[in-house]
Amino acid sequence: MSDDTKNDLAIDVVHKIERKWAILMSSLIVILVLTVVFTGLHWAMMPPSRVETVLVASLGTGSEFVESNLGSAQSNDGSVTVRILAQQYSFTPQCILIPANTPITFRATSADVIHGMLVTGTNINSMVEPGYISTFKTVFPRPAEHLMPCHEYCGTGHQAMWAHVKIIDRASFFEMLKRKGVNGRLDCVN
Repeated sequence: MSDDTKNDLAIDVVHKIERKWAILMSSLIVILVLTVVFTGLHWAMMPPSRVETVLVASLGTGSEFVESNLGSAQSNDGSVTVRILAQQYSFTPQCILIPANTPITFRATSADVIHGMLVTGTNINSMVEPGYISTFKTVFPRPAEHLMPCHEYCGTGHQAMWAHVKIIDRASFFEMLKRKGVNGRLDCVN
C-alpha cells in the first residue's frame, strides 16, 4: 500500500468517526430542546401545584376567609385547618393556636398586596398573594412558640407585620375546641 492510500484510509476513518459524533451530539441537542419545549408547554397548561382562587372583594363577606372563620378549626378527618388573612400590616388572627402531633393545613390569602409567611424555626415559608389561596400542610412535633413575620416587603408598615404561632399539647387543644362548640375556632385569645 502506498502512503497516499494509507492517508486516504485514515482520513476516511476520521471522517466517519467525526460524522458519528456530530450525529450523536446533534441528536442530543434536539432531544434537550424538545424536552424544554414539552415541559414548558405542559407546565403552562397544567401548573405544578393546585391553584385556588378567591375574589378579593368577597373576603369580608362571602368567602371562607370571613373574620369569624379565621384561626384554627378541626376538620372532619381529625386534622386541623388554619385560615389566615394577610393585609397591610397585620395577619388575622394575630395569634394562632395549633395542636402538636396533628396534621395541620394552612390556608392563607391576602386582601391587598403580596405578603410572605415565614414561621421561624420551621420549614414553613410561603408567599401570600391577593386572589389566590396558599395551601400547605405540616405537623408540629412538640409544643413551642414561633414568630410569623411577613417576609415580602408590603409597604411602609412592613416591619411591624407579624403574628404568633403557639403550638400546645394535642389533648389541651381539642379540649379547648370542645368547649367552644361544633363550629368553634381557636386563637390565642380563646
